Amino acid sequence: MAAAIATRAARFLPATSADPETDLFDAGLSSVDAVELVALMARELDVRVSLDDVFADARPRRLAQRWATAAGLPTQSSAPTGAAPAVRDAPADVVHEDLDMILADLALADRLPWSRQADPVPPRRILLTGATGFLGSHLLLDLLRQGDAHVVCLVRAADDEAAERRLGEALASFDQPWSAEVRRRVTAYAADLRQPRLGLTEDRWDSLAREVDSIVNVAAAVDFLRGYPSLRQTNVLGPLHLAQLAMTGRPKPLHHISSVAVFNEVGIEKMGEDDPVAHVDRLFAGYDKSKWAAEAALRRAREHGLTVTFLRPGAIGGHTRTGVYNPRDLSTGLIGAFSRFRTVPAFKFMNLAPVDWISRVACRVCSLRSRLCPRTFRTTTNLTGRAETLPELVKDMKLAGMNVRIANWRDWRDDLLRRQETDPVPELDFLVRILRSPTAVKLFEALMFGPAAGADRTEAFLARHRLPAPERYGSQAQLKAFERMAEDGVARLPSREDPPYLSFRERMKGHVGPVGEAPDTRCRMAFTLSIASMYQVVRHRKVDVRGQVTCERLHPQPLTVVDGEIWVRPDEGVPRMHGSDHPLLRYRLLLQDRDGGRWWLEGWKTARARRDFWKQTRTLEITIGREGGPAALAGVVRVPGKSYVPDQIDGIQVDPRLSSQEQRLAKLAWLSWFFVQVGMGLAEPSLRAGAELLDLRRDAIDREKDKLQRKIRKLMIQREQIR
Repeated sequence: MAAAIATRAARFLPATSADPETDLFDAGLSSVDAVELVALMARELDVRVSLDDVFADARPRRLAQRWATAAGLPTQSSAPTGAAPAVRDAPADVVHEDLDMILADLALADRLPWSRQADPVPPRRILLTGATGFLGSHLLLDLLRQGDAHVVCLVRAADDEAAERRLGEALASFDQPWSAEVRRRVTAYAADLRQPRLGLTEDRWDSLAREVDSIVNVAAAVDFLRGYPSLRQTNVLGPLHLAQLAMTGRPKPLHHISSVAVFNEVGIEKMGEDDPVAHVDRLFAGYDKSKWAAEAALRRAREHGLTVTFLRPGAIGGHTRTGVYNPRDLSTGLIGAFSRFRTVPAFKFMNLAPVDWISRVACRVCSLRSRLCPRTFRTTTNLTGRAETLPELVKDMKLAGMNVRIANWRDWRDDLLRRQETDPVPELDFLVRILRSPTAVKLFEALMFGPAAGADRTEAFLARHRLPAPERYGSQAQLKAFERMAEDGVARLPSREDPPYLSFRERMKGHVGPVGEAPDTRCRMAFTLSIASMYQVVRHRKVDVRGQVTCERLHPQPLTVVDGEIWVRPDEGVPRMHGSDHPLLRYRLLLQDRDGGRWWLEGWKTARARRDFWKQTRTLEITIGREGGPAALAGVVRVPGKSYVPDQIDGIQVDPRLSSQEQRLAKLAWLSWFFVQVGMGLAEPSLRAGAELLDLRRDAIDREKDKLQRKIRKLMIQREQIR
């Protein structure tokens, strides 16, 4: 039966065949393929296993054993080949099965060669794994920027040429450069961490053992659905193979990127750098167990002389400047779900930090610690930043115009699954698959109710080397990444469909008439101006407009604003048509009359070098025309002086779901931003006029002379004509 399952599974793999001991996920099976494989096995083989069985251990032999045990059929033991340890024959408890395998993997550390401690020398040639991943790609560039070391990247590929091509494509996907200078200092080798000696030839293995000064291991299979047997080759055996390389020939330090997932035990009280990690039998996700086992195996290797440092990031957020993010990180899915469905599960802390900060600190640890801090070289460092708390997250989202409801995490999970069933969001499918897994219940309990990770040693290291102190990955730091997530459909920014964050009235009246003629028809406007969030005005300088326009030349009945926006200081206040009028506000409205006819309206509030500032801020010059046609009417309307303050300052309405303090803060933020923009717009014409008057440059003086000479010639011509 195992062979039959392997034959069916091969249809979904890049390779044409698979044997009973092939881990299907390592061979290229995707989560979607796993769903189809379960259906195919039931249809063609009458073998019924759950999707969780496939994720727990994706080897055909183990799938056959699980099916046989569930069906009450006898099973046969078949010892796995290679370095994989034997497991029990279809045990009743998966936890015991994983523990047997973990114990066997830990014993592999005793087979490592003996070595002395690595010398604390500055690395000139660094071996890096995981450079095609999110964190690894950023760390590669930081290692290059940090000094002049050459970096050798091990990449899973068919050959070295394919490895270099894959590395370049990965860097480009994360907005990292792949320039000639980068290629000059980077060498890509085809390798496989899962294989003995990393899948390298003997000559290349020996060459790396002689030439490399430091090893940085970032490579990992990150999947919260797969079981320990499916992840162990990359996450446990891979680090042991690197440890063997580090202890071969001249001793080399190994910097291992681990994870705070080693603490994911329900009820754990402390997550400091020197605190005991979780009990492995109380970890639920295969990924957590694999990171725990890797640390335990490498600590055991220390007894053989291995010099190893552990660096533990938590959730890895998007880049604070470029906004690039990891679409498969759990934090990405959570932030996307929070913004889309406006509910947040009650949690204590979220250990989340931006990728650029994590990479920069990890780079400094890897490149400086061995040289400057030999006494603290064999240590553990938590790269988790400052933990996010529930009140801080809710406050940030409220001030961004996203009022969220706090729910019990199980209720939040059930609500999210129902929403996804009713209105699927493909970008959140990976999060939904995790939440549907029974393992996720315990995993999320550990994540939601765990403590903040301690980082005393990290903070001391940062202060000593004058690096940025850990800060909360709040709304400002997340802004670029959140924008990208919204563009990609993962998250959702506040929009006009949401209840307005802040709104107020604006009433204007005046006269319009045919273009080129005197205005002769009264025109009144009654608008409601609103914003969905402060992000909308700060980032895009736009205000939404709704309301009515009354003008008998257009229609006897008021026209409704179908769509309308106001730009605040458009084009940074650059004068219109190279003139002297600096734009303050630009109105663009689409109107519809009672008969279905549509009209466009465009208006400008401008500033001039005059002292009537109060009048300028209230005066709007407008043009109106049929949709798709030229301007037919033009005129001027003004905000009455007596209605400006009651409507636009005292009359500001803020989302009532905000607290009174948050409402006052929202009003203050809007008025401060708006009046600064208007003040700058009013000052620009006067400053420009003053600059022209004080312009003493030679070309400016020459221009004035030319103007005077032209004026004199004109007067002389007029005088001759009079004669």
